[in-house]
Amino acid sequence: MTASTRPDNSRLRVAMAQCNPLVGDVPGNCGQVLRMAARARDELAADLIVFPELALTGYPPEDLLLRPGFQELVDEALARIRIQLSGIHVLVGHPEQAPQGRMNTASLIRDGKVLARCRKQHLPNYSVFDEKRYFVPGDGFCVANVSTTRVGITICEDIWMPEPARAAADAGAELLVNLNASPFHVGKGDERERVVADRVADTGCPALYVNLVGGQDELVFDGESFVLDQLGNVAVRAPAFAQALLPVDFVRTDAGLRVLHGERSSRVDEVAGVYEALVLGVRDYIGKNGFQGAVIGLSGGIDSALTLAIAVDAIGADQVEAVMMPSRYTAEISLEDARQEAAALGIDYREISIEPPFGAFLDALSDAFTGTTPDATEENIQARCRGVVLMALSNKQRRILLTTGNKSEMSVGYATLYGDMAGGFAPIKDVPKLLVYRLAEYRNSLGAVIPQRVIDRPPSAELAPDQKDEDSLPPYSILDPLLEGYIEHDLGIDELVTQGFDPETVRRVATLVDRNEYKRRQAPPGVRISRRAFGRDRRYPITSGFLDAQLKKPAAD
Repeated sequence: MTASTRPDNSRLRVAMAQCNPLVGDVPGNCGQVLRMAARARDELAADLIVFPELALTGYPPEDLLLRPGFQELVDEALARIRIQLSGIHVLVGHPEQAPQGRMNTASLIRDGKVLARCRKQHLPNYSVFDEKRYFVPGDGFCVANVSTTRVGITICEDIWMPEPARAAADAGAELLVNLNASPFHVGKGDERERVVADRVADTGCPALYVNLVGGQDELVFDGESFVLDQLGNVAVRAPAFAQALLPVDFVRTDAGLRVLHGERSSRVDEVAGVYEALVLGVRDYIGKNGFQGAVIGLSGGIDSALTLAIAVDAIGADQVEAVMMPSRYTAEISLEDARQEAAALGIDYREISIEPPFGAFLDALSDAFTGTTPDATEENIQARCRGVVLMALSNKQRRILLTTGNKSEMSVGYATLYGDMAGGFAPIKDVPKLLVYRLAEYRNSLGAVIPQRVIDRPPSAELAPDQKDEDSLPPYSILDPLLEGYIEHDLGIDELVTQGFDPETVRRVATLVDRNEYKRRQAPPGVRISRRAFGRDRRYPITSGFLDAQLKKPAAD
């Protein structure tokens, strides 16, 4: 039975289309809309299908919006939907060139006609969002008829503000529908449901929230589309980190429109959610950019071990190669552990010693280094030898090189430019060291692939005799919470000292963070999992006197 022949006007069936578009591929994204809408009509007998925010372009399209001809592709896609689909209401997000300027719009289409156009009112311009660069805000409210139901339509940020939902309810809306492109970070799912519950409490209307899924450069969209009943309880929840087409039934009663409770996927816990976000981010970055697989430098340490497991889970063992590059400082147990993990995962594995190129560099530089003592320079030469080897394999095989540095290291500059920082994507760039250990243990709970000794032994770069990370850095149990306060919460030196951190340690770490901004500007992108990642989320000048001004302040009593 199609939607157009459903006899019961007391019921409304809505299909939530949790889709994964490719940014910029407007024709391909339109094809996905057409296929999912046809399924919703023919297989689910849905009256309405709701797609995420900017589903036709993908999110965020960024400066593609400024390209000549981009809007033309969008308009052609909308025409295809009008012409090729019938028998179902389609609510789809897209940019619109209106007389007042470019708008972030959702169009309600049925049987060749655009029944309503709803424009986003509140444009986020914080964190990873930059919408005021591209869009002008809409105004008023948007309420449209779907069959016999009055639907209030809002777009993403609008649901975080009380006014649009209240205005829609005051105009007679019985159901709130919100289109989203809401990226993942730890705790975001709970946040969304709390905010939407507030709108339900404000209006007394059930609410349907449809979110994007997939990786886009640094961002990962986790889906978890949901419906709240009139009491603010979760009635339906789509799975996280997966595409879905989920039907939701509403029934009209004497007390108003009510949602029938249906499929409700469990919320993943924090560590599992982060791991799935990393896997999806890597999979889509590699797949959407057309790489033939991935290359990873495997050191026998925990960072590369975790990165390798993520890569294999993302794209399959047959698409991943790991390379161990021992030097004179590499411990035998590092070789053993690397071989063990490679065998457990079933990947291609090879060993290429860096002793010949390292020795050649030392010979070539011997005259220039006369009278000096070995220091970080020689350590960095080793890292750069490894970077050259890995990039050569990456180039030859058309496989992307995945770097293995974590957030703690990137924060303080404990990494070598053009060495271990060389590569195309950084899966754990936003993962603090302590969380790396938790993720490794989580991955092993699914099937042991990371040797326990890798998790248990003290971390080391193995670039000097008996080297340990804590020879150069504070213990990670101190460093990670200090970095969280300084980077993610913008706490100043005095505030961190007040929280109990050693004053000298705070000043030293703050200096390392600020002085190494130049390195991070040259680092590859990586998956964002925190509230504030390096890159588009945190934009600090390289050249700045602010830190010195802070350091010159008298210490607080």
